[in-house]
Amino acid sequence: MVEYRRSSHAVFRLRYHFVFITKYRKPVLKGDIAKEIRKLTMEICRTHDIEIVKGHIRPDHIHLLLDVPPKLAPSKVMQAIKGKTSHRMLQDHRRLRKEFWGRHLWARGYFVATTGTVTDEAVAQYIENQDAEPEDDGFKISE
Repeated sequence: MVEYRRSSHAVFRLRYHFVFITKYRKPVLKGDIAKEIRKLTMEICRTHDIEIVKGHIRPDHIHLLLDVPPKLAPSKVMQAIKGKTSHRMLQDHRRLRKEFWGRHLWARGYFVATTGTVTDEAVAQYIENQDAEPEDDGFKISE
């Protein structure tokens, strides 16, 4: 059974699969660096009421499956995670500052896709079968 989360004005289950890479795909996410990034990511997510469903840190990229509250756009989630981890890691680790001289640990951009409990076709069929007069453009009004 699907578990939904609740806030004061919403019931939700918004899950996103994020993937982001180190700049130049340098394989630096190992050992203590990886552990520290994992810890920082967990703190950032906890602060923003984001639930980490699954995560995997590879030497040159990170996969995260996150359950995000509706008040946060995926771009804001990535801004928080990439920005704060980059800032902290480059501040605390001289070796990383030398390798990533442009003050950026992460490459520009990221991958994000939604996951869900039903297919697009099931949602479209649900919408289609509501009591409404058919419209030509697929966007109905019900009275």
